[in-house]
Amino acid sequence: MNEDRHTLIRTASYEADPAEVGRVLLLYSGGLDTSVMLKWIQDEYEAEVVALTVNLGQPGEDYEVVRGKALLLGALECHVVDAREEFARDYVLPAIKANALYGGGYPLFTALGRPLIAKLAVQYAREAGCDTIAHGCTGKGNDQVRIEGTVVALDPDLKIIAPVRGWQMGREEEVVYAREHGIPVKGGTEVPPYSIDDNLWGRSSEGGPIEDINEPPHDDVFQLVTRPELAPDEPEDVTVEFEAGTPVALNGERLELVELLESAGEIGSRHGVGIVDHIEDRIVGLKVRDLYEVPAAELILTAHKELEKLVGTIHQNTFKPQLDSHWAYLVYAGLWYEPLLSDLNAFMEAVNEQVTGVITLRLFKGSCRPVARRSPNALYDPALAGFGESGGLFSQQASPGFIELWSLSSRMAYNLRNRGKS
Repeated sequence: MNEDRHTLIRTASYEADPAEVGRVLLLYSGGLDTSVMLKWIQDEYEAEVVALTVNLGQPGEDYEVVRGKALLLGALECHVVDAREEFARDYVLPAIKANALYGGGYPLFTALGRPLIAKLAVQYAREAGCDTIAHGCTGKGNDQVRIEGTVVALDPDLKIIAPVRGWQMGREEEVVYAREHGIPVKGGTEVPPYSIDDNLWGRSSEGGPIEDINEPPHDDVFQLVTRPELAPDEPEDVTVEFEAGTPVALNGERLELVELLESAGEIGSRHGVGIVDHIEDRIVGLKVRDLYEVPAAELILTAHKELEKLVGTIHQNTFKPQLDSHWAYLVYAGLWYEPLLSDLNAFMEAVNEQVTGVITLRLFKGSCRPVARRSPNALYDPALAGFGESGGLFSQQASPGFIELWSLSSRMAYNLRNRGKS
């Protein structure tokens, strides 16, 4: 037993007392950090480890390989959970209805996944008799806040350890540790240029050359979206159909939500759509640069916002974006169980009852713009809006009286405040 672990200073009530850690539920990806962590926890805490791996639509993962690696490294069990449908239905869909973008650019795919992962961690920890949950988040990121805040909300009796925050190992030291303990290193031992996170709603890259904000992103960062200059030379029109705010069809073909999001991502990627080079304010106080590839989100959110605008009144369309922005902030900040978020969700559901129809998007070398719209709930009437006719429901003769009353307060204030001025 490593006696130094007893000297760790705990700053939160839910942090584990090292002497009381018996069985740990480890959120396990199969990568270097969590593989080292799996072995390290056994050695440092003399604890048993149960691994949990969550599939949120990360491309290219072989989950049987991940499971086998965890068991090889001493995990009592490794649970692999396919949570794609729950993620799409209960996390991505509310984000669509809220047009969720943090800081005007980030579609929250990582932030949406973390509360689900944490919820599953609590569930499997209880079932496996674990007293502690471990994750691989650093002390500089938002994910530690999202995971720990969710765990503590759902089960205050569970304790948490976050080895990366305390073990002071960089990647090179982790590689050495892995070699010494016979831990297979995915992709060899070469230091990768970027830190990657992905799921069916998008992909993020950070670190390495991206940290130089004076430089454009290097071409090697784009692993999901085609670089716009290499995208097809002909545009493609794509129709997205919604029913009560839920996307239900692409190009007239009805699809289940997971399949629809994956198909939208493939189409958008082909046309270079969804690249976001973003300067972001993290909730821990840091300002960072992230490179996002979010083709599915770009298509679906663009179409949803356009349809919402078509069916909403002027008052709904000026007010809802303020709530959309706050919804995104709460989720970004890891407050999935904040009562205000539940209140906002009720509002989003009410507004989206009318968001039924079809939007046609034109994709071309990185751009995604609406070019056609139709909805049975559209508040657009060509007979009223057109310039070809007069009279009817819209009386142009009534306009002077409206203008006089509408401008009355402003005109009075202007004249009063400019008395005596030439």
